[in-house]
Amino acid sequence: MTEQKIIPSEVKVVRLEEEILAANDVVAAENRELLRQKSVYTINLISSPGSGKTTLLVETLKALRGKLRCAVIEGDQQTSNDADRIAQTGVPVVQINTIGNCHLDAPLVQKALAQLPLDEIDLLFIENVGNLVCPAGYDLGEQEKVVVMSVTEGEDKPIKYPLAFHLATVMVLTKVDLLPYLKFDKDLCIEMAHRIHPGLPVIETSSYTKEGLADWVDWLLKKCA
Repeated sequence: MTEQKIIPSEVKVVRLEEEILAANDVVAAENRELLRQKSVYTINLISSPGSGKTTLLVETLKALRGKLRCAVIEGDQQTSNDADRIAQTGVPVVQINTIGNCHLDAPLVQKALAQLPLDEIDLLFIENVGNLVCPAGYDLGEQEKVVVMSVTEGEDKPIKYPLAFHLATVMVLTKVDLLPYLKFDKDLCIEMAHRIHPGLPVIETSSYTKEGLADWVDWLLKKCA
């Protein structure tokens, strides 16, 4: 049998990645401590592009008006389109453009935190760049990771991108008003999510019919309490 040799450049890549994640975790811990001192509960929203994450967030902010003081850090590769939509709700929002990078990291979030009135915030949403892979691996200093998935995606997303679902505290299934028009097996999707994360709570929502929105808001209120 031919002996396989480890290529030195591959070793360097692994070590570099480990060093990057270690440095990120140091800053994430600083972010978490700052947010704890300011009593700001922080949620990292992770999803693939087109899941309806921003629309859900807009409706959530409207529903929380007068109940919690909210703010948003908005991550995108380009444009401020989503941040502009968030700003229309009246909450403070900071846009981060990653310019090609597929995720937010703790240093970027740290810079954004410096631009927010943390003493006037109860709940901070970090809307990550649309991607189910890289964002799951980076701690930003949040208390919770929430994975958002729509019924217009494949039922097997949880087992194809397991880390995001494994680390999430709750899964929000969006666009359920479209179920009658799609060949989407909701029960199979939830079963696959539970293969990765047994007992993972699933909240079914529609930003248009408002189905499940009260359950989602109630979950947030309980977390912040």
